[in-house]
Amino acid sequence: MLEKKLKEIQERYKEIEGKLSDPNIVNDMKAYKELSSDLKKLTPIVEKANEYENILRQIKENEELLEDEELKELAKEELKELKERLSQLENEIKILLLPKDEADDNNVILEIRAGTGGEEAALFAADLFRMYSRFAERKGFKVEVLSKSMSDTGGFKEIIAEIKGKGAYSLFKYESGTHRVQRIPVTESQGRIHTSAATVAVLPEAEDIDVEINPEDLRIDVFRASGHGGQHVNTTDSAVRITHLPTGTVVSCQDEKSQYKNKEKAMKILKSRLYDLYRRQKEQERAEERRSQIGSGDRSERIRTYNFPQGRITDHRINLTLYKLDSIMEGELDEVIEALTVDDQARKLKESGL
Repeated sequence: MLEKKLKEIQERYKEIEGKLSDPNIVNDMKAYKELSSDLKKLTPIVEKANEYENILRQIKENEELLEDEELKELAKEELKELKERLSQLENEIKILLLPKDEADDNNVILEIRAGTGGEEAALFAADLFRMYSRFAERKGFKVEVLSKSMSDTGGFKEIIAEIKGKGAYSLFKYESGTHRVQRIPVTESQGRIHTSAATVAVLPEAEDIDVEINPEDLRIDVFRASGHGGQHVNTTDSAVRITHLPTGTVVSCQDEKSQYKNKEKAMKILKSRLYDLYRRQKEQERAEERRSQIGSGDRSERIRTYNFPQGRITDHRINLTLYKLDSIMEGELDEVIEALTVDDQARKLKESGL
């Protein structure tokens, strides 16, 4: 089955190469760009397929050498190495053949909200935002706060940020869910460990081509922005609230002094929420029978616990426990995200039947 699939891809690759040398295609910029994009996607698979064919040929040659008394032992050693590489290569090819998430290369809208636990939950939300910001910066991404609501102790009741960079969603998409923290709050005089929580939503940022919004479906309200303790930030109606009437989705922004900038930010968040909503609806339609929540980004799910007294972090979806809490809170999330990615790929391989 795999060899047949690879043959089809190699033939398609040669067909595209031929078309790209056709003067009619070269002069059609749209067709040329689409074919070039297809060729780029197929290239890594074709390279692996060529190596796969080469190893199969070498295996056949070495099996024939087993009849030769002088070369038999050498052939046995090479066969062992070749078969190990073949098995590894098969897995690499299967992963490349998995359908790619169309949003993987998108920027991210990151939403963090304090959950149960009052002020401690808000402080934990701030810690999570700092963790994600550091991780994003290490990856060369840019972080921009779109909206925030502070708590009395300097934490976040809510913070919404944009993370810009190619491939941002592919790295952050497993972070959606409820994050639980176990530690002694700074406000605790008795030294008792409390459990608090914050929710994280990771949305792929929508491009204009991804979501079309009918202006008639929007209700836009403007109001006076208020600061900490209810004090007015300014005396103009600069804050903006946008309601998408068909879905009931509501977004408010008041951080900017300009009503236009607040509206622009609110529309960016709204588009991404609707894009995420439509993607989830399509996913449910395609896989109604699937019940597994691993990697699905279900935001009602408790996905991870951060235990400060023990310096331990546990991801409940894949039963991963690491005693590296300090470094992870500094943004060193690579090991966690890599484990989630591998687990997600394994599940998809099983479902695909490859």
